[in-house]
This record gives sequence, C-alpha cells and structure tokens, in this order.
Amino acid sequence: MGAAYGVLLQSALAVAQPGLPNQNTALLSEHVINLSLAEAVALGMRSNYSIRSLKLQRLRERFDLRVAQDRFNPQLKLSATHMLSRGSADRGRASEAKPSVSVLGEYGTRLELGWKQQLNASKNTGELQSEGMELTVIQPLLRGAGKDVTTAPLRLARLTGQINRLTAKASVSQTLYDIISAYHGLLKSQSQVALASKALARAVSLLEVNTLLIASGRVAEFETVQIEADIASQQLALEEAGNQLESSRLSLLKLLALDLSTSIHASGTLDVTRPEVDRTAALELAQRNQPQFLATLLQSEVASINLLVAQDQALWDLSWVAGVNQLREQGTRGGGRSWDSYTGLKLEIPIADMALRQGKVHARTQVEQQALIQQEARMDLERQVTDSVRGLNTQWRQLEISQRLTDLSRRKLAIETDKLNVGRSSNFQIISFESDLRAAEEANLNARISYLDARARRDVLLGVLLENWEISLEDF
Repeated sequence: MGAAYGVLLQSALAVAQPGLPNQNTALLSEHVINLSLAEAVALGMRSNYSIRSLKLQRLRERFDLRVAQDRFNPQLKLSATHMLSRGSADRGRASEAKPSVSVLGEYGTRLELGWKQQLNASKNTGELQSEGMELTVIQPLLRGAGKDVTTAPLRLARLTGQINRLTAKASVSQTLYDIISAYHGLLKSQSQVALASKALARAVSLLEVNTLLIASGRVAEFETVQIEADIASQQLALEEAGNQLESSRLSLLKLLALDLSTSIHASGTLDVTRPEVDRTAALELAQRNQPQFLATLLQSEVASINLLVAQDQALWDLSWVAGVNQLREQGTRGGGRSWDSYTGLKLEIPIADMALRQGKVHARTQVEQQALIQQEARMDLERQVTDSVRGLNTQWRQLEISQRLTDLSRRKLAIETDKLNVGRSSNFQIISFESDLRAAEEANLNARISYLDARARRDVLLGVLLENWEISLEDF
C-alpha cells in the first residue's frame, strides 16, 4: 500500500467545501474533512498507535531471527591484556593479544582457530616474546551430535518468526476491523441524525397542517397537544443522535490517531450486496489463512523440536577432541620453535540429575497437549465458520425484511396523511404511523450496519481481510 498511502492521505486531509449534508448537526463546521472508508483505512494503517507499536515489535523479532541465523557463521573474538608488575625482587610488564575464530558445523562439529602473541619483560630476566597458533576440533558423538539437534535452535527461531508473523497478521486484521467498525459506527450515527431530523420535520409539517385546519374551524385547538408532544419527542431523539454522533466521531479519531478536535464526516454509503457464501469453501479458506489456527499448527512443530532437544540433553556427553599448536619464542636469552598435537575422547556422565528427566517429561507432555489443542482448534474453527456463514444469511434475510417493512411503513404513513388532508383520519393515527416508520427505519439502519460489520468479521475469521484491502505484511 506504500504508493496508495500518499494519494489516500492527500484526499483524506483535503478540506471540504461548505454545504455538506446534515446541516442541522453541530459537529459539522465550515471546515470538515470528508473521509471515505478507504481513506480511513489508509490513515489507520499509517498512524494507529497499535500499528506503530507493532512495527517496532517486528523490528525486534526480525533481528532475533538474524541472531539465530548467525549461529553457523564464523564467530570472531579478540582479547588482549597489558599488565605492569612491581615487587621487592623485580619489576616488569606483560602484554598479550589473542584473536580467535570459531565455526559450528551443521553436525555439531566445532572448529576453533586461535593465534596468541605474548611479550614479557622484566629487569632480571630481560625480554621474552612468543607467538603461536592453535587449532582445536571438537566432535560430539552422543549429546549434541547430528544435524537435527544442531540445527534445532535455528529451526525453532524460524518457526517462532512464522508464528510472530501470523500474530502480527492477526493484530493488524483486528485493528483494521476496529477501524472499519468505527467508520460504520460513524455512518450509522450520521444516518440516525438524518432520520431524526426528517422525523422532526414531518412532525412540524403535521403541526402546520393542523394549524390551517384549526384556522378553518375543522379541528379543535386542543388537537395540537399530541403533535407538540411528538415534536418534543423527536427533538429529544435528535439530541440523543447528536450525542451518539460525537461519541462515534471521537472513537474513529482515536483509532486514526488524529486530533480529537478534528471535524470529520464519513462520506461512504451503506449500500450492501450479498456475496455467495459457501460453508465448505469458507472452512477450507480459513484453514489456509486463519492466523491463530496456523499458529497453533506451528506450535505443535515447536513442541516436537523441544522434545528432541530435551531427549538429546539427557544423553551422555561424549566427544572426540583433537588439536595441534605451534609456538615460537624469541628473547634476550635465545629462542626456539616447538609444536605438539593431541587427540582423544571426553566423557561426561550425569548421575541422578532429575532436571534432565524433568525436561523430557515437560517436553513430552507439551507435545501431547499441543495435539489436543490442535484438535480443539480445528473443531472451534469449524464452529466459528459455520456460525459466521449462518449468521450472515440470517442477517441478510433480516435486512430484506426490514427494508420491506420500511417501504410499507412509509407508504402507510403517506396514505394516512392523504386521508388526514380530507378529514378521514386523526392526528393520533398519524403519530402512531409515524412512530412505526421511525422504528422501521431504525431497524433497517441497524440491519445494514450489522450486516456490514458481520461481513468484516467473517473476513477476519477467514484470514483474508488484509488481502481484500490489498495490505501486505511486508509493510510491517
């Protein structure tokens, strides 16, 4: 999304012209930022506090993997000392420099090569300078032997990296869903203000009609009391909608990490479409992409490797050791060269060490526990996907019913209003039908928002929300 961020941010931060919808809302001033859902997502993916914190965490995790991968690279070390000594019989100085390099092979072989230079000087013995090289080879034969054991830390680090990546995907997906849901919440609040304003306008219009009827003597003056009470009720509903709009605005601004005094207006729409949802296909998609489920599978691999390491640690430490070194000395009293080599076996046997057995018991039970967790995760994922698919279908049917109810309630009110104009209805009936229409509109609005949120939750469950928004984890 790197290139798209700039365009979306420029569009999101552009100041809108006066004359926006919902003129009755006090929140919308002359300088209001029109914000589409895509622009809100782009801002959130760049500025959200959780996202920014995650990026820092990912830097640490990637460096941890680099450290593990460095295990089989040559390790260089340099040590040096310089000392002065003074005593009753003599005084002198000693210097030593000792660079060394060690390499670990994939089968546990450790090769160490070192070079040492020493300079000793004293008043009584004069100067003695020596330098030499030493080569040592250590090959484990039991504990620590074999490619599987030696490369276990690297494989664990790579698995941990994959788990961390899946965890990051789950975190970003949840944050993205929170932004989408908050944006839908702002859209809902704006629509509630618009619906409350229209209901108030209809009540005022009804009062005007009754004023004319009263003036013509066709209606008694006390008939307006019901209408005035309805107007007060609609004003109260408008105040509540305005308060909810302010709360929704602040929630979205916090997720976008924008100044809370910023005036924003959700310019999106509540149009919904019904995608085809197949339970079997959805379950297969979730098993391939759902980050928590995939992390559970990887944890089983981690447990298996930990068991291998624990079993290896319980073995005897038997190693073949070989080495060769040479030394050259030169000083005021002469010098010379010497060399020697050695080879042999080194054995270390742990006796009655319960800690080794403890490690094996923990690792073995962890493998068995992870097998149970994996089985439960499969069942839980299937249950969640089934519930999601069924819930989406149910919410779509509820949306269709609420839309039909809204249309019928609107027609019913229009017919009754025409009857009132010819004296064949009453204010009580109009107010009753108005209440029905208001409830139907509210139900339809709630059904639309619920369906949109449910679709986003389904995408989170299936692990495809980021892909649908073309967001790559390479940006994190």
